[in-house]
Amino acid sequence: MNKQIIKMNASVKYLKYKLRKICHRFLHVETEQKRPVQWLKPVGYETNITIYNPITKCNEPLILKNKNVLTWYICGPTVYDSAHIGHATTYVRSDIIRRILSDHFKINVVMVMGITDIDNKIIIRSKETNQSCKELAQHYENEFIEDMDTLNVVRPHLYCRVTDFIPQIIQFVSNIVEKGKAYVAEDGSVYFNTSKYDMYGKLMTPPLPDSTHPEKKSALDFSLWKAAKNEPFWKSPWGNGRPGWHIECSTIASTVFGNSLDIHSGGADLVFPHHENEEAQSCSYHDVDQWVNYWLHCGHLFLDDVKMSKSLKNTISIREFLNKYTANQFRMFCLLYNYRNGIKFSDEVMLNAVNFLNKAEHFICDCDNYIAGRCSVGNVDEVALFRCLDETKNTINLALANNFNTVLALRSIEKLIDTGNLMLHDSHESTNRSIPPVAAVANYISSVFSMLGIQNSEMSSEHKTNSVIEHLVKFRTIVRNRAIEQNVKDKILLTACDEVRLNLSTFGVIIKDHKKETSWSIKKY
Repeated sequence: MNKQIIKMNASVKYLKYKLRKICHRFLHVETEQKRPVQWLKPVGYETNITIYNPITKCNEPLILKNKNVLTWYICGPTVYDSAHIGHATTYVRSDIIRRILSDHFKINVVMVMGITDIDNKIIIRSKETNQSCKELAQHYENEFIEDMDTLNVVRPHLYCRVTDFIPQIIQFVSNIVEKGKAYVAEDGSVYFNTSKYDMYGKLMTPPLPDSTHPEKKSALDFSLWKAAKNEPFWKSPWGNGRPGWHIECSTIASTVFGNSLDIHSGGADLVFPHHENEEAQSCSYHDVDQWVNYWLHCGHLFLDDVKMSKSLKNTISIREFLNKYTANQFRMFCLLYNYRNGIKFSDEVMLNAVNFLNKAEHFICDCDNYIAGRCSVGNVDEVALFRCLDETKNTINLALANNFNTVLALRSIEKLIDTGNLMLHDSHESTNRSIPPVAAVANYISSVFSMLGIQNSEMSSEHKTNSVIEHLVKFRTIVRNRAIEQNVKDKILLTACDEVRLNLSTFGVIIKDHKKETSWSIKKY
């Protein structure tokens, strides 16, 4: 009986599948490609870098339209709630690529980020919190920028809010309507007519929509302008309303960069419909066959095999995350995976990033101790270490030029660290210290980490320095009190405590003893 039920269920599923395929083909009769989808190789300047192209499904040479200048538009947040680490993964990975381009390959990257500050989610949340949409959006925009600063993400040259571009958006929509590639519905909404664009599906074959809309000519058509309901609105030739989601990014990017840009990026979930629709309406507006030369998409962050998403309520906010881990550890977590790949988040996975970062930091510390003569062991083979350093440089240059392969780059760094560690911890004492190769290796690793956005711990050292002083003073207080409490005062320990106080004073740290308590401060002048 169970076998019969299983067979019946399988037959039903197969029929549903065939029905969907038939419906899908019927739906796409009008929008079947009149021209084969193709990527047009840009005319411009070679960079000797390759980047994955979602249209050709392989790496393609990165060619810039302006010599040594790269234009980049990145989709920013919809500011109705706090950002979570799923968002952070996309922005940190994009920042890593931006740094590789600018700091490693010395390309002048000009970046613009769009901020969606009017949207269904914002309107709903504003009603729930009894705030205006503007107040709500401004609050979460400020919070987002603060979070990105904390994660050491370089700010774009421009943050562009949608509400600051309403006149340009209206003009953009009007142009598409005038060209006959969009139509106005009875309620005043404006829809893009996908049947009039002969390369729809360039980035991804459109899936069968779950539902249709009575005012649309096709279920694939999408809104450029939404007729106003009980919500904020702006006046337009079609009546009061507000922009559709996709038109916002097209207008902002076009206003800043014109009819072509080098890179447009966002999360993998934006491939369709957002980026597909952006390309369609922008090509229609500019009368071009290719608006974006390179689409760049970052993989999702998963929690328990499910994409991290506010709608699923399975998120970890950036601020919650940073209570447990550091910004450097999160960035290392991102670096250990290809930017296109999804990542399953867990404390075990984070531990790999923490351990790698600790290994590198300990190695650089050992290098510093060796150089300063603070360790008596070590047998450095100068020729071999310099050779390993050159091999590492070559490997990293090739890896980063090959679709920003940070995974291979870090493996090469780890191999260099392992080679250096074997020499630094060789138990055979050497009378001659070979400082140049050790210093060169430490400098190179530090420079690569800095280029990738790993902050030098000394750069954010004020809080750490104060913590170290606090722990040292507490330890000194315990030792001093113990020495005083002895029947016969321990003069050796008391003298050592006095020397600590005197030595720290030369660095501006003032220690004052008050019976059993001790206070400290740092000289201001």
